[in-house]
Amino acid sequence: MEIFEGLEFRTFDDTDVEIFTPIFKKAFDKDSQMHLKTCGGPNGYEDGGFLKQWYLTNKNGAFAISKNNIPIGGINVFVNLQKKEGFLGNMFIDTDYEDNGIGVLCWKFIEYKFPQIKTWFTETPKYSTRNHHFYVNKCGFKIWKIENPRERDKGQYFLIKTMN
Repeated sequence: MEIFEGLEFRTFDDTDVEIFTPIFKKAFDKDSQMHLKTCGGPNGYEDGGFLKQWYLTNKNGAFAISKNNIPIGGINVFVNLQKKEGFLGNMFIDTDYEDNGIGVLCWKFIEYKFPQIKTWFTETPKYSTRNHHFYVNKCGFKIWKIENPRERDKGQYFLIKTMN
C-alpha cells in the first residue's frame, strides 16, 4: 500500500470486486442520471463484471483507493513504457466523497507513480460535462477529438495530456 496526500492506494485484487462494485455502480448511476435521466454505465458495471475484466487483469495500473481505511474508489491506467504513453481507462469515486479534490489527488498519484509516461490519453462520454471539466480544467488534459458529436448519448470525447 502507498499513501499519497492522505489517500491509500493498493493494487486492486479479487477481494475488492465485491467491495467496490456498489461504489462503482453508484458513481456511474449518479452521472448518467444527472445527464441522461436514466441509470447506466459500461457493460458489467452493476455486477462486478467490468472490474473483473479491466481491474483484475491489469497487474500494474489498477488501484483500490481508500481514505482512513474506508474504500472510496478505484483507478485503472494502462501504460506502455516503451512508447512512454499511458491511458486512463477509468476512475471512480464514491459519490459521498465527490467535490472534495479526491479525483485530482488520484490523478496526481498516477502522474507521481508513472513519471516516465510523457503522454496520457483518456476518453469520456459527450454527455458527461462534469468529466470534461474535471479532465480539462483540473487535470490538464485537452480535447483532441470528438466522435459522434451530434449524438448526446453516443458521442465520445478523446483527451490527451502531454507532460512537461
